[in-house]
Order: sequence, then structure tokens, then C-alpha cells
Amino acid sequence: MRRTPRTLLAVAALTGLLAAAGCSDDGTPLPGRDLPGASSGAKSPGAGGPSGSAAAEPPAAPAKGSVKVVRTLTAKLTSPWGLAALPGGDLLVGSRDTGKIVRISAKDGARSEVGTVPGVAAGGDGGEGGLLGLAVSPDFATDRLVYAYFTTDSDNRIARMRYDDGKPADRRLGAPSTVFRGIPKGAVHNGGRIAFGPDRMLYAGTGESGERGLAQDPESFGGKILRMTPDGAPAPRNPRVDSVVWSSGHRNVQGLAWDAEKRLWASEFGQNTWDELNLVAPGGNYGWPTVEGKAGKTGKEGFKDPVEQWSTADASPSGLAWAKGSLWMAGLRGERLWRIPLRGAKPVAEPQAFLKGEYGRLRTVVATDDGGLWLTTSNTDGRGRPGGEDDRVLRLEVS
Repeated sequence: MRRTPRTLLAVAALTGLLAAAGCSDDGTPLPGRDLPGASSGAKSPGAGGPSGSAAAEPPAAPAKGSVKVVRTLTAKLTSPWGLAALPGGDLLVGSRDTGKIVRISAKDGARSEVGTVPGVAAGGDGGEGGLLGLAVSPDFATDRLVYAYFTTDSDNRIARMRYDDGKPADRRLGAPSTVFRGIPKGAVHNGGRIAFGPDRMLYAGTGESGERGLAQDPESFGGKILRMTPDGAPAPRNPRVDSVVWSSGHRNVQGLAWDAEKRLWASEFGQNTWDELNLVAPGGNYGWPTVEGKAGKTGKEGFKDPVEQWSTADASPSGLAWAKGSLWMAGLRGERLWRIPLRGAKPVAEPQAFLKGEYGRLRTVVATDDGGLWLTTSNTDGRGRPGGEDDRVLRLEVS
């Protein structure tokens, strides 16, 4: 079979990844070690004082925290998935099944449709494809670009659209321009979370689309975390300069977040045993499908262990956010919000569960500028038990 240029890039990418896997803790340099997402020993760009000495880690989060639901910002949404904050605080929320994006006022919850992403192929009948993650350009004030990860008839892809407040309410999104294509699609495990990192690069969590081997397949973008420029090119100082692949061996990544020291964390669905929270190192291999959960228990070499793991009944994690010194992870099947308090890159106490069963399935969690959280429910996704007010966007105060 003839290999395309993109296939050759992917082969080169995973060759580099496999060579680098397991080497970030033994003194062997990894490409991008000082970039956001580097392992816990890495220095962030600009870290250290005038003399160049490393800055001290922030203080540890308290072992016990709290969550208070301040209000329901809006209700009766249809299959909300992606959530992104605009400058000024208003929210964009995408509907997985309809492809529509609405703007919600952070002040009073008023909402208006801004447009529909063309070409979205929703999963239907319990399928997981459709309009998934949303992200706002870090230069939105000047470029007005909104990014979307979505399923088409042939693949999962990322496109960007120009947002124009001067257009009629349901036509404020311009025509999509494809940034990146060729991510495997399936009825399940489409990944879908996208986010701009502190380095202003675009990250995407993908799934293996139900084909387990793709996570380790050098010819596939499935089961990976990707890092690219806003135009979709391989980002500078990736593990391989000619590839967007940042890490491999993932089953289905739907949560991405950076802590105060610019380390990248990802939440990931397990199969039948362990869901994972991973500290993502460039070039790291996280083991799927050879390993589920902590590799040390199986004696497997060359794979990164998760920092925390949960029974799939207690988590099935989607969104992830950083606030008040802790990571906050939304659980679908687990119907709860998990708090993971950290000192640097290590937990200081057992994860703490909140809102268990109170709002049903929880999908996306996003930090606010004042240290709180936005949280969406996901009960109209074909797998929940929707009530009269589902689905909702909740405003949380946390500590």
C-alpha cells in the first residue's frame, strides 16, 4: 500500500516516541522538556529568578476541599459537549448532536444561537461522534477565531470559524476552514477535547475509535495527544519536528488541563477496570491497549503510569480543569466531580468526590477567571436519565 506524506510523518513520529518512552526520569533528555506538558522535573519557560535558579513550587492544596453550586446559569440544553469562554466571560456551548453553537451570557444566562457547524455527523443511538470540543483563539480579540473538533462522514477533524458579532444572531459563525483532518472516527472513542496551552499551541485529545491497536499504531493519529500550531502544522519543539504527535498509547482522551507550573494533565477512559489521570510528558507512551491503569502492577516496561486511577463505575472521566491548587475532573458514569489536590506534580491526599448523583452525568468543566468552575451536565446524550431541566450549565465555587 502506498504511504502518503502524512503517513510517513506519523511513522516518523511514533518511531521517535517509542525511542523516548520511559526515558524522562533517568536523565536522558526528551525533546521539549521545558515546554508546557513536560515531566515534573522540567522548568517552565521563564522559570526561576534573576540568577536563573528554579522557582519554588506553589504551596500544596489542602487535603480537603469544598464545592458549592452557586446557580444554574442555563438549562434545557441539547447534548452539550464543548464549552469555551469568550473574553469578558460569556460562554460558547456546542451541541454534539445538532452541531449548533450558542452564546450564553455569564451575567444572566441569556442565550442566542450563533451558528451551526456544517458537515457534522452526529453519532445518534448512543454513538459518541458529533460536534465535540470547542476552543477560542488566544488572539480572539483580534482574529475572532473559534476552533471546533467534530466528526464528519469520513473522519474527526479540527476547523476554525470567524465569529462576527455584526451578523444576525444565527449566522455569526463564518464558513469553517479545516485546520487538521484524518483523525480516526468511530461509533465510540472519538476523543474530542481541544485547548490552547500556555505556549499558545493547540492541543487535541483523540481516541482509538474502538480499534484498540491504533493507540500504538505509528500510521494513525488515533489514541494520541496532538500538539500543533493554530494553523495545524507540527508545533515547534515537538518530540519529532515533522509530526503533531505529542504522546501515544491513549484509549480515549476527553480532558486536558495545565497546572500553575504549566504541566499538562489529561483524563482518560479505561475499558473495564481503570480510568486514568495522566501527567503528560512529550514523547510519553501511556500503554493502551497493553496496559490499563498502573503499569507497575503488570510488570510491563516502557509505559508511563497514571498519577491516579479510578474504577470505571466511579469516574468515566470527560472534562478536566485546574483551580485552587487542585485538578477537577468531571465523571459521566460516575455522576460526580472529582477533586485531586496537588503539591507540584504529586497528590497530597486521596481524590475527593462531590455532587455524587445530584446532577447526573457530568461532561465538561472549565475554570473561571476568579478561581471558580463552570460545569455542564450530560444527561441528554443518549446514556443519561434526563430530567425536566436537563441539560444545564452550573456555576461552582470551589476551594
